[in-house]
Amino acid sequence: MATQHTRQENLGHVIFIAAAAAVGGFLFGYDSSVINGAVVGIQNHFQVGSVEIGLVVAVALLGSAVGAWFGGGFADRWGRTRTMQIAAVIFAVSSVGQALPFAVWDLTLWRALAGIAIGMASVLGPAYIAEVAPPAYRGRLGSFQQLAIVLGIAASQLVNYVFVRLAGGDVNNELWGLQSWQWMLGACVVPALLYLLFASSIPESPRYLVMAGRPKAARKVLAEVEGEHADLDARVREIQDVLKSERRPTLRDLRGGTLGLLPIVWIGIALSAFQQLVGINVIFYYSSVLWQSVGIDQSQSLLISFSSSVINLIGTFIAIALVDKIGRKPLLLMGSAGMALSLGTAAWAFSAARPLDGSVALPGPQGAIALVAANLFVLFFALSWGVVVWVLLGEMFPNRIRAAALGVAAAAQWLTNWAITVSFPALSEWNLPLTYAMYAFFAVLSFLFVLKWIKETKGRRLEEMG
Repeated sequence: MATQHTRQENLGHVIFIAAAAAVGGFLFGYDSSVINGAVVGIQNHFQVGSVEIGLVVAVALLGSAVGAWFGGGFADRWGRTRTMQIAAVIFAVSSVGQALPFAVWDLTLWRALAGIAIGMASVLGPAYIAEVAPPAYRGRLGSFQQLAIVLGIAASQLVNYVFVRLAGGDVNNELWGLQSWQWMLGACVVPALLYLLFASSIPESPRYLVMAGRPKAARKVLAEVEGEHADLDARVREIQDVLKSERRPTLRDLRGGTLGLLPIVWIGIALSAFQQLVGINVIFYYSSVLWQSVGIDQSQSLLISFSSSVINLIGTFIAIALVDKIGRKPLLLMGSAGMALSLGTAAWAFSAARPLDGSVALPGPQGAIALVAANLFVLFFALSWGVVVWVLLGEMFPNRIRAAALGVAAAAQWLTNWAITVSFPALSEWNLPLTYAMYAFFAVLSFLFVLKWIKETKGRRLEEMG
């Protein structure tokens, strides 16, 4: 009975530290999508066009690619928790900078700095959780990161809605000495300081402690997370043996096959690219602009953005429940088919937009259809590609190249995300229905790609991947 009680206490402690590490994922979701509510305010305040605003929004993604690339090396050099603390400080400083910009160019620099922190957090959280979590709970605890990201997205849309309501329904109205959009961006400092607090209160990873030549400290942390009943000396020796035999894979290991890379690496790159080519982040970065462009006022458009984030959260829970039951490939196929249909429907509905009293409006039926189609798109993405791509990328590569191949695939994802994000304002001004038809076309291609190239990994050991 005492042992059972002790195990429950250990599990409670592990859940706490995994959730604390996943606050980085919350910041990831919050900071990357909070710009959604501020886009119109920035455009009006600085009098910039679609190309400039696309750069302001998308530059954070380039910063994220840099942060993700170097984050792992920093974590090996300084430790997981210390690097989390550094990322939290960068988040906090960049949040204040974004709230108080002198011009659009320094806002762009602060956004890039925030992106570096986003990228660092995106690799630190999953790595730390995997190293601390007991094997029996690793999968469920690992899902905390994605859950935290979608919670961060939802929280940012709710905060945006509250600020614009307090400011009288316009993001350029003043509120306590600053415009509403400035408060939206500055509010990021609150979760950043919480991340710093949590990162300062959780133990260092046992793997890093062994790597740093501190086996006694590693033993103490293992006792906290796995319990005194575990063979702690054996666990420390196991980590030491793995570290001795481990060789960090390099980009050279990925060479071979078609166009200079192994076929499995190209499949991982394509999987990552398709996740972004369907245009999902257009919804989270620009949906307030999108709805305003077809006649919906600012306050209502932000409320719609929040509802989309809630649907994203629901879809994520569905994916977590189903991914180990029905498998990765069926979920991806279901998601691609659903996204293709909903995006195609949205493209048709947007084509009905007409000028009305100097602005643009959608007729009643098409307006409702566009709203339902956009939210169905979010749901189908969340219950499939949103979660499953990350699960597959962690499983599909052979052990000897996993880390390097995952890094290349993740970089492809950031770069595709950047290309879609930076191009949307100009494309939507040119032809919004055709832009959504293009995303629908990529959804159809993603279905065919999964059908032909993706192998099911459910129930297979990592050692079997070849």
